[in-house]
Amino acid sequence: MDILRIAAFSDGDTGGNPAGVVIGNVLPDAAEMQSIAAEVGFSETAFAAPEGDGWRVRYFSPESEVPFCGHATIALGAALVRQFGDGGFALILDRARITVEGFRDGTNIAAALQSPPTHSKPAPQKLIAEALALFGYSAGDLDPAIPPALIHGGADHLVLALNSRNALTAMAYDLKIGQALMRREGLVTILLAHAETPRLFHTRNPFASGGVYEDPATGASTAAFAGYLRDLGWPHGGAIDVVQGEDMGMRSRLHADIPLTPRSSIRVSGTARMMHP
Repeated sequence: MDILRIAAFSDGDTGGNPAGVVIGNVLPDAAEMQSIAAEVGFSETAFAAPEGDGWRVRYFSPESEVPFCGHATIALGAALVRQFGDGGFALILDRARITVEGFRDGTNIAAALQSPPTHSKPAPQKLIAEALALFGYSAGDLDPAIPPALIHGGADHLVLALNSRNALTAMAYDLKIGQALMRREGLVTILLAHAETPRLFHTRNPFASGGVYEDPATGASTAAFAGYLRDLGWPHGGAIDVVQGEDMGMRSRLHADIPLTPRSSIRVSGTARMMHP
């Protein structure tokens, strides 16, 4: 079985979030996909096989299946471009149909996904308090312009917007306690964000639900967050840029285009670089 290793949302020839990609004639059974994802060891591995006029896709972290993963979708798009040439590809997920497109950009591949529909709602106060305690934050660390919320763009996340870059840099938590919280609440990740400007954000993304302390680039939560900013009436001007992974030494760059239509899909784009086995 050919397992590609591709870093999605790279910063040129460095950074990005590594994903495994397996393309075959049929999908392996779930137990085998879970075993492969654990062996690859990246935060997600995408498995794809032809179905109708598109590709059936499933995503696995080392410890669990997730309904949607943005960076693994970008990595899959790069792999499909590498195999079939520039263009767009229809993807069939468990709960949605989306697309990914890509084209060669020098030694790397530029790719963009269209997320599932987005929606958001205020987070319960009890959950907010528990999440703040998990990271050692207080209510005074929050940015009142972007209240804590439950956000969705193919998967469920909690967002906590912080009022300083230093608070974001200081992020630390206990993996087991975070895992119990996220799994109990059905959260794939918790997104911590800081607005440097209305259109430039720095983010960190604990992914304890999948057994991963932190993701260096997370397309699914970026899509969900962009949808939430639209719901808030945030002055995004139609798009935001996100820098993630900087505090991990894996600087990554994500771009999200935000249409005006409520609940509509978000286009998340970036570059992908091939990794050596």
